[in-house]
Amino acid sequence: MTRPRRQIHLAAHFPGVNNTTVWSDPQAGSQIEFSSFAHLARTAERAKFDFFFLAEGLRLREQRGRLYDLDVVGRPDTFTVLAALAAVTDRLGLTGTINSTFNEPYEVARQFASLDHLSAGRAGWNVVTSWDAFTGENFRRGGYLPAEDRYRRAEQFLGAAFALFDSWRGDEIVADKAGGRFLADAGAGAFAHRVDHFDIAGRFNVPRSPQGRPVILQAGDSDAGREFAASTADAIFSHHGTLEEGKAFVADVKGRLARYGRGRDELLVLPAATFVLADTDAEAQEKALAVRRSQVSGQTALRFLEQAWNRDLSGYDPDGPLPDVDPVVGENTIAKGRASVRQFRDPLATVRGWRELAEAKKLSIRELVIEVSGRQTFVGSAATVAGQLDDLVQQEAADGFILVPHVTPGGLDDFADTVVPLLQERGSFRADYTGETLRDHLGLPDLGRRR
Repeated sequence: MTRPRRQIHLAAHFPGVNNTTVWSDPQAGSQIEFSSFAHLARTAERAKFDFFFLAEGLRLREQRGRLYDLDVVGRPDTFTVLAALAAVTDRLGLTGTINSTFNEPYEVARQFASLDHLSAGRAGWNVVTSWDAFTGENFRRGGYLPAEDRYRRAEQFLGAAFALFDSWRGDEIVADKAGGRFLADAGAGAFAHRVDHFDIAGRFNVPRSPQGRPVILQAGDSDAGREFAASTADAIFSHHGTLEEGKAFVADVKGRLARYGRGRDELLVLPAATFVLADTDAEAQEKALAVRRSQVSGQTALRFLEQAWNRDLSGYDPDGPLPDVDPVVGENTIAKGRASVRQFRDPLATVRGWRELAEAKKLSIRELVIEVSGRQTFVGSAATVAGQLDDLVQQEAADGFILVPHVTPGGLDDFADTVVPLLQERGSFRADYTGETLRDHLGLPDLGRRR
């Protein structure tokens, strides 16, 4: 008996929190005007994507005491953008990163319940934690939270938000003859949630939304992050997009689900991926190299290395060999608010590996950074990219991909027009939406307006 084809899940990431966009491209548009967000979202909906994803940073990043000007310098509030997009899209899921370290459950739950109502059930929440005191300086609590407590607070934050979402069963509101509404149950919205980080009680003032709760996404790759995703998330982002690494990651994360009473289809694995398309594979490879060289200028390469070396490297030639000095071990004083800094938990080992790679391949500083800073990328003609993407999903190395175009906002257009039809011909991707909510698109259990 022929096994049915696995259906691919696709999402569109509006880039900018990291320097993945080619800012100098003549086709690049604004990173802050609403027209840019609307263009990418409408393209994703035209292509029948599951959702639009908007990342967020809570502080402008700095390097050597100056703003890191290769990133977006500012971004509108996530909820404001997503709510506005709800008015110009009909089916596309609308997901955003909202921090659990420097927010409060009542406020965030109220905002997501409101977004779910405004969008008729299309809201998604990427739950993240903040790890550094630098970001915390923007908030009253500052950097008080030890790193080992971040996931505990996140788990309790999410539990508190769930208690608020679930404080309405969904049948407490009844319409009267005049078309008005009144409460049929005096207990509607009542909650009490008392844990280490949150001691809250009161009444939640937003009725149960179409999905009941937003779709929960999570991006942690540590053991604690994987366990958190297995216990509560509906989807987990991943850096592991190659066949073997992807299969191992899927097996590990989904292997944890049973202990929480969950099935394998209740958590989707969605690696982030870039793509470069051209008429032929050879042309696409040439274009991809040009894109990476545009993204990683000499200045960018030196700044990337400084985050691992934790010292000023501005005197080095980016087209020359790697610095011959060792990293400064300890608190990073060069880069503040950079996500990549925390990835270098063992900078000496990281630098040792880079030196070995650079020596083996005869790479300059810039060439090395191009090689080690790229994420999973699909490069080729539309037919080649469709085949690569489909193969990874059919072999269960992923359930789909979060696509990051290198030009904003029109970088998804070619993918929508050329790759998506080929995936539809293969029977691996929907020809049209069959449901109304983001949970419908992702094949997740319906929580609806009931408990």
